[in-house]
Amino acid sequence: MKKPDGDVADGDPEGGDEAADPSERRCIVSGESGPKEGLIRFVLDPEGRVVPDLAEKLPGRGFWVTGTRAMVEKAVAKGHFARAAKASVVADLGLPDLVERLLARRAADTLGLARKAGALETGFEKVMTAIDRGRVVCLIEARDGAEDGRRKLEQRLRVAKEQGILPDVATLSPLWAYEMGLALGRGNVIHAALIQGRMQAKVVADLARLERYGRKDRPENARAL
Repeated sequence: MKKPDGDVADGDPEGGDEAADPSERRCIVSGESGPKEGLIRFVLDPEGRVVPDLAEKLPGRGFWVTGTRAMVEKAVAKGHFARAAKASVVADLGLPDLVERLLARRAADTLGLARKAGALETGFEKVMTAIDRGRVVCLIEARDGAEDGRRKLEQRLRVAKEQGILPDVATLSPLWAYEMGLALGRGNVIHAALIQGRMQAKVVADLARLERYGRKDRPENARAL
């Protein structure tokens, strides 16, 4: 039995198949099932190369891997894609890095859309004001930002929670300052706050997905995404 998108649903733990819950998928590396949001879908191109399908729209049979760099590296190194496909496939050693780049581009693009929609405040003082007004749903900090500024903003979030101004607000740091700046059309950006509204679910999901995956060290010569 096959789903319309080609993913297998036959219970084969190495098949990238659908779990008992249709909203879940099974990791071809660990054999464990979980919500699709926590896994990454891969497909084979016409030449048999493994390619990431972050949008989950590419045709063909899907192979799902838990969405961390360590799991993708293991899938490549241990031949899990070939075993799941029951065929010879090409899983490039650079696949984990490619996934990171694609996740970073997706997160940056989403952040840019949030800015255009007026759903983002940037800069230390503006973020502080947004917290005091109870408008913040997520604090976004550059990975290479100074700890002092981040600590002050997180302290203000704790105070806002104690005062009943805000509930718990997550802090995410998936992007480097230059990546945030490129996404927002300015120089390096260190502090940003996502504002309540229709953009919040997508922005948080894309940023959290990249943070969960994990990043390598910041490149010495930072380039545009």
